[in-house]
Amino acid sequence: MVKFLIILLVIWLVSRYILPVVLRLVVGALVKKQAKKFGQQFGQNPFSQPPPRPSAARPATAPGEVHVDYVPPHPEPDTKEFKGGEYVDFEEVK
Repeated sequence: MVKFLIILLVIWLVSRYILPVVLRLVVGALVKKQAKKFGQQFGQNPFSQPPPRPSAARPATAPGEVHVDYVPPHPEPDTKEFKGGEYVDFEEVK
């Protein structure tokens, strides 16, 4: 009985403290390997930092101010507006 409890305690300790660390390392290595393969396939490195944005072109803004880089063009209003369709006389039937 004591041998069974010791084995049960060892299995519990391994599954509680050692197994999560090992799984984290294995899954992390697998994810990095797959991301590297993906990056080679599409010509990019997923773990590299994105290039810094040029901050010299943007004027300094005060806290709370909003800066809009792009404003979409407004569409031209249609000159062919819908004037209406056929008129259907309505009679209320009781």
